[in-house]
Amino acid sequence: MQSQKQHPPTYSFEFFPPNTDEGAEKLVITARELAELKPKFFSVTYGAGGSTQARTLKAVLDLRAAGHAAAPHVSCIGSTRAGLRDTLQLYKDNKIKHLVALRGDLPSGTASAGEFHYANELVTFIRQEFGNHFFIEVAAYPEYHPQAKSALDDLNNFKRKVEAGADSAITQYFYNADGYYHFIEQCEKMGITIPIVPGIMPIGRFSQLARFSDACGAEIPRWIRKKLEGYSDDTDSIRAFGLDVVTRLCENLLKAGAPGLHFYTMNQSTLTTAICTRLGL
Repeated sequence: MQSQKQHPPTYSFEFFPPNTDEGAEKLVITARELAELKPKFFSVTYGAGGSTQARTLKAVLDLRAAGHAAAPHVSCIGSTRAGLRDTLQLYKDNKIKHLVALRGDLPSGTASAGEFHYANELVTFIRQEFGNHFFIEVAAYPEYHPQAKSALDDLNNFKRKVEAGADSAITQYFYNADGYYHFIEQCEKMGITIPIVPGIMPIGRFSQLARFSDACGAEIPRWIRKKLEGYSDDTDSIRAFGLDVVTRLCENLLKAGAPGLHFYTMNQSTLTTAICTRLGL
C-alpha cells in the first residue's frame, strides 16, 4: 500500500440531510461535537435522482455557516445534463468546491435511467463543464459492487472513474481489512494511485446494520454477525462489542498505511467520537 502513504491520514464524517427543522438543528450540534476531532470535511448524502437536492444544499450551507468544510453528494442516475448542470452551478455559485460524485439509485417508480448510466460519465461531465473547480471524490468497493459482473469488471469501472478525473475515493464500509488491502494492491497494479479512503460504519443497532449490509453488498463476517445476533436486544453489549471491533479495524487500517478514515455517522456523534478517542485522534 505504498501509494496510500503519501500524506498524514485525514478524517471525514458523513451525514444525511435532515427532513425537519429539529433534525437540522440537531445536525449542527452533532457537527459541532464531531468538529472537535478536526475532520478534513463533512459530506452530505443525496437522495435517489436528486430527490433531496434542496435539503442537501441546505445542510451543506448550514455546516459551512457553522465554520465547517462540507461536500455535497451528487448522483447522476435519473438526471438530465441540464438538470445536473444547474445543480453544479448552484454549488459553484455558493462557493462549494468539493463533491462526492456517485451513480446513485434510480428513484422508486421511475422507468428511465436518464441521460447518465455510470459514475464515470458524471465525473467526465463535471470536468467538461467546470474544469478543475471541484475536488471530486468517487466511490470504491473493496468487496465489489453488488451489481458488478465480476471483480475485474468492477475494478475496470473504478479505473474509468479515476481516468475521468476523480481526485480521491471513499470506499463502501467493510469489516474485513484483508479485502481492502487486496483491493488496493489490485488498484496499484492497474496504475491507480489516488487516495482510497476506507469507509467506516460504527455498530450501534444490529438490525439496522444487517438491513444496510444486505442492500449494499457489504459483508458482515460470520463471527461478527453471530456475536451480534447473540446479544439480541442488549444494546449496551452490541455497542461495546461494536466499539472493540471497529476500533481494532481502524487501528489495523491506519497501521497498514490507509490514507484516512471516512465515518458513516448516521447523524450521531457518540459512537464515532468514542472510536476516534480510542484511536487517539
